[in-house]
Amino acid sequence: MRPLFTALILALPVSAAELTADVCIYGATPGGIAAAVAAARSGSTVLLLEPTERIGGLLASGLSHTDYHSRESLTGSFLEFSKRVKAHYERTYGADSQQVKDSHEGVFGEPRVNLLVLEQMLAEQERVTLRKGAALKSVQVARAVISQAEFAQGAETLTVRAAVFVDGSYEGDLMAAAGVRYHVGREGRDVYGESLAPEKSDKELQAYNFRFCATDDPANRAPIQAPKGYRREDFLDVLPILESGKIQSVFGYPSGCVVKAQPPALPNRKYDINDVSRGLIRLSMPGANLAWPEGDAAARQAIFDEHLRYNAGLLFFLANDEAVPARFREPASQWGWCKDEFPETGHLPPQLYVREARRMTGRHVYVQQDSEHAPGDARAKLFKDAIAMGDYGNNCHGTSHKGPLIGGSHGGEFYNPVPPYQVPYGALVPNELENLLVPVAVSSSHVGFCALRLEPIWMSLGQAAGHAAAMAAAAKLTVDAVPVGELQKRLHKDGSATLYVSDVPPGHPHFEAVQWWGTAGGLHGLNPMPEKPGQRGKNLHGQYFEANPGHALEPLKPLDRDTHDRWLILANELDAYSSQLEKAPTRIDFILAARSAAEKAAR
Repeated sequence: MRPLFTALILALPVSAAELTADVCIYGATPGGIAAAVAAARSGSTVLLLEPTERIGGLLASGLSHTDYHSRESLTGSFLEFSKRVKAHYERTYGADSQQVKDSHEGVFGEPRVNLLVLEQMLAEQERVTLRKGAALKSVQVARAVISQAEFAQGAETLTVRAAVFVDGSYEGDLMAAAGVRYHVGREGRDVYGESLAPEKSDKELQAYNFRFCATDDPANRAPIQAPKGYRREDFLDVLPILESGKIQSVFGYPSGCVVKAQPPALPNRKYDINDVSRGLIRLSMPGANLAWPEGDAAARQAIFDEHLRYNAGLLFFLANDEAVPARFREPASQWGWCKDEFPETGHLPPQLYVREARRMTGRHVYVQQDSEHAPGDARAKLFKDAIAMGDYGNNCHGTSHKGPLIGGSHGGEFYNPVPPYQVPYGALVPNELENLLVPVAVSSSHVGFCALRLEPIWMSLGQAAGHAAAMAAAAKLTVDAVPVGELQKRLHKDGSATLYVSDVPPGHPHFEAVQWWGTAGGLHGLNPMPEKPGQRGKNLHGQYFEANPGHALEPLKPLDRDTHDRWLILANELDAYSSQLEKAPTRIDFILAARSAAEKAAR
């Protein structure tokens, strides 16, 4: 395979304006941060560039009620992150503190704590150099290779050269500037045959809103102020809805309220505030964001300002306007922003929740069918080249709106339960370039993306991209030539799952062996498809459930004849046969013997 450059650059920064590294990552979102940490752990020098002054994306900007369904789906970088969040609360408040309990094993962290933990994860990696306030200016491409990129950091221009680039931005700005094919909008049903797609393709885009961090704790409550451009008349349509009896409160959950104050509370009596799905009054604003994906800084700022004017203005109106009935206004006035969150931006999140922007059209386009059940199986479609997994269904808060903004209804909204699913390596790989990976604006249809667009999954995709980028840089490979089996081995060693196995989690002594076997197809066919597609476990609270049924290995279960015979065939295909397999008494005995045989054959 030809090298990416005639001379591979491995040096650290040589001047204030010219930087070089093995791997350059644009966008310190959670996915970008996971990529940086993974690439550094794989031995690469890494340059992480963030266009704003704050890293962490939405995890540090208000999205604190993590989107997942069962804890068994949390893996890799996000699982490490959440454990560190819990450890922070233990150190700060004590192991038996209410803060530790309210963190729910670290998945519900305050924005300021999430930011601190992400900063610590980066600071521990000596090979990572972070530059904030570095916005992309241009990309130079020659012979299918990004040769360099330029970034504006204040008045300075940074010229960056790297062996491999990773686009960690929500918008896919780097890939677009490099000429990679992408899509904005919804594909029609005839494009990929998706039942959740519209009849015809259009330019509609999933709506955005802010994820505010609010509290009803008087000691930490800052009053909700009227935002710039506030117009009282924009919110008068709320009044007849409040009088109709269809709304019981301003802050509530999950419905019958104006905004979701998602229970249980975060540590220190804070709440993640979000849009109410299918509600009469919404924070999300379909259509107001259409210029965001391809817009310049000014266009995005205008959209940001309009969303802030409406989102914050709505809550200001409800908490302060005398026309609002006292039974709504007075309880709402007891809420406010958190004094110890986002002090530099008036206690308001510095980032808008960009649910969807550009989506790459790469080697594999992830579609609705990719997260549906394999025929007759409890498990989803098998991807032997999987590099990540998730368990959140296709979820869209709406792409259009009928009627007035207040009191009308969103269109294009869906919430589709699915079994835990895998994501193949090709979803990270563009067709046009040899040294770029895209783990956040990942290759997918609109419907497919609506299953992948969650921070835990983005962190897993970023982790895979980071290890793959390091492998490509070290061996002078194009990114499509990275050996996926070796990449999977690194991911498993790094605690990242490529298949959902509810009873053999990361940290289990047999995690790596079980992931290897399951990703090769060994765990498909063990349990039939449930009566209800996407059947989840027992509901715990809100969107959180016990482990998905039909997804346990049951390691000590005696090996029945049918499974034994099927597994022997697979072992032969994997060059993993040994005589020990013939007499393996349990499932885990067979898997461990096959793993040992495969490792011997590879030596």
